[in-house]
Amino acid sequence: MKILKFGGKSLTYGDGFEKSVEIILEKIRNDEKIAVVVSAIANATDELEQILEKAAKNEIYLEQLDTFKKYQQSNFSVDLSEEFRLLEKTFEGVALLGDYSKKIKDNVLAQGEVISAKMVTQALKDKGINANFSDTRLLIKTDGKFGDAQPLEQVSKKNVINHFKTNNGTTVNIVTGFIGSNINNDTTTLGRNGSNYTASLIANYLDAEELQNYTHVDGIYTANPDLVLDAKKIDQLSFNEANELANFGATILHAKTIIPLLEKNIPLRILNTFNHENQGTLITSAADTAGIKSLSVLENVSLVNLEGRGLLGKTGIDARIFKVMGDHDISVSIISQGSSERGIGIVVAADKASKAIIELEKEFENDFYSKDVNKISVTDNVSVISIIGQDLSTFHKPYTALIKNKIVPILFNNTVTGKNVSLVVHKSQLYKALNVIHGEIFGVSKKINIAIFGHGVVGGTLISQILTSAESIEKRKAIKLNIFAIANSKKVLLNKNGITSNWETEIQNNGISYTIEDIIAFANEHHLENLIAIDNTASSTFVENYIPLAESSFDLISSNKTANTLSYDFYKKIRKSLADNQKNYLYETNVGAGLPLIDTIKLLHHSGENITKIKGVFSGTLSYLFNHFSSEDRPFSEVLQEAINKGFTEPDPRDDLSGNDVGRKLLILARELDLQNEFDEVNIQNLIPDKLINGDKSDFLNRLTEMDAEYQAIKENQKPNHVLRYIGELSGDLQQQKGNLEVKLVSVPVDTALGQLKGSDSFFEIYTESYGDRPIVIQGAGAGSAVTARGVFGDILRLSEKG
Repeated sequence: MKILKFGGKSLTYGDGFEKSVEIILEKIRNDEKIAVVVSAIANATDELEQILEKAAKNEIYLEQLDTFKKYQQSNFSVDLSEEFRLLEKTFEGVALLGDYSKKIKDNVLAQGEVISAKMVTQALKDKGINANFSDTRLLIKTDGKFGDAQPLEQVSKKNVINHFKTNNGTTVNIVTGFIGSNINNDTTTLGRNGSNYTASLIANYLDAEELQNYTHVDGIYTANPDLVLDAKKIDQLSFNEANELANFGATILHAKTIIPLLEKNIPLRILNTFNHENQGTLITSAADTAGIKSLSVLENVSLVNLEGRGLLGKTGIDARIFKVMGDHDISVSIISQGSSERGIGIVVAADKASKAIIELEKEFENDFYSKDVNKISVTDNVSVISIIGQDLSTFHKPYTALIKNKIVPILFNNTVTGKNVSLVVHKSQLYKALNVIHGEIFGVSKKINIAIFGHGVVGGTLISQILTSAESIEKRKAIKLNIFAIANSKKVLLNKNGITSNWETEIQNNGISYTIEDIIAFANEHHLENLIAIDNTASSTFVENYIPLAESSFDLISSNKTANTLSYDFYKKIRKSLADNQKNYLYETNVGAGLPLIDTIKLLHHSGENITKIKGVFSGTLSYLFNHFSSEDRPFSEVLQEAINKGFTEPDPRDDLSGNDVGRKLLILARELDLQNEFDEVNIQNLIPDKLINGDKSDFLNRLTEMDAEYQAIKENQKPNHVLRYIGELSGDLQQQKGNLEVKLVSVPVDTALGQLKGSDSFFEIYTESYGDRPIVIQGAGAGSAVTARGVFGDILRLSEKG
């Protein structure tokens, strides 16, 4: 017999639940003898705990309970009235008392698994399968420790064997995970992730051929793929190696799961419900194989430090520490000598750190008087990275790589075997540290999956640049750029393996209509990692897609300025979504095309530098126009027509001459300084005479000469040796909520940096408190499709190389 265990994500209604049922049906059709252990559906356990907390605090919970019931019932005709009635009465009682016991909590949380097993049972019956709901509260007998009960092996084994003798043959037993009952028949739970434990116990009692654990990933990885995007699946592990992973935070395994399987030499296979053709990771009793297997992470921990001159070499300190921890039920995952202090560090669960400090201070009270101990402190927001299979003799390689990346571990230790090394790092450095170590150890290419929206002049140039450079970038940087989607306003071309140089023909012939949800679904369906969405449109509506893209694990890059210049509320809404989903948004080309302007301002601002003023020529188009008009004896209309002919202007040149584009760019920089200005607060000098503002484009183009007299007069009325420049200026007290934003035509001396500007270059002066009246100057090509596309390309590589 094989035991199949399905986790909560595998049982989420819709794609997950249906796929899980189909996997079970396929096993039955292949005449495999199976039993199925289920977790609660989706996030049922967390939801029930939330409702319980609300009831205890006398907060409104009925709406959430009603939502819970509707979701759990779904469209099935299963009678859940008993479970729902129990929950309703329990929550009502807890609300009246304002508190609940661990016993009550176990009874509430157990309903998630009971409901799940009933739903799976009914789904199979609807398919003509003889399925039997098996409640482990009648089978697994435990001690009386609510919340983390331990099974009573002899009676539990006897109950399970007898149950399966009675319900065998053509019957498929659907077994509740996570729960049992004590000798008084009170419901107990086996601890969080206890459904895995239930499955391994059932496998042990029944001498199963194999335990298959269905999850939402393809197996055990060289690192958590959510944290390390180029992590690779491990095909096979030994039980010892898997146990190390479990002990050091691999959440896909429950630490207690391994022992019942090891006792009977029962293989464990980790499989993906959503990709069940994949063979997953097989865990057996085979001997450990040489080499590093995986990086594992412990989060939600704190480091407790004991420091003092008397600690080094003093006997009995460790024993006293462990006695304090044991007496107060505080588990210690790591204890180690600090690398730079005469002290001892221990890693404990974050929610136990305060208790640990209090009790250790009591224990070492006399040592404070003797000054053997001078400080007991806690460092919060730390994480533990464990390198499973790391030999201490070669540990210098990943350690050196960390130091080169300015990541200094707070402490480290190794196991007795010397084959596993653990590092404690600041949580803010965890992601980077994992990637540094993983890259050093496994040396695999990171795959970057890119969706490009807008394939006009800039977008098309970017695609060509990526396709031309992709091979060399992979060789030089171990980064594989894969464009899986190209979209315009009507059609999208999708290819999980990447588009080819023939993409223009393919999108015309094979492109399909789409919504943003279709592209997100495609990425999910094909398990595409490290996603980047690039907005090369000029659309004011496409930016509404930024938030759903961020929520679906896409980082964002944009040459479209719209998102950063809409209302400040929308600006903050996008950034909140990005923060909530830990996604990046780069838009260096929004101002200055390929110039490193936004990055420079961000760096200065975030480092605490007080920026006092920013001014410059923001438009490459208007730079070209006034640079040539000021220095050449030609009519304004002639120079403007030349700019139009060279493709420097927008299709309707009034979009440039209105000054709105410069105003938007100036607003973007203001918001980088955390100013809350709105676009209508930018004072913009419109360069278009009133008589030419309205009317269609062709009429305007035919009347360009009507602007000549006005601009010739402006030119001639300047002081000697002065030239015209159209600038944006941000000034005022920039430490307040709003600054002064002005876009205007000015006359400047020809011998100044601004006066010497040539061609279509952009020019920016950044004034700061530290630099005084000597500004930081950034100058260069500020327009052109190739320059803008190259700037977007730079943003792609910046995201790709982020630790």
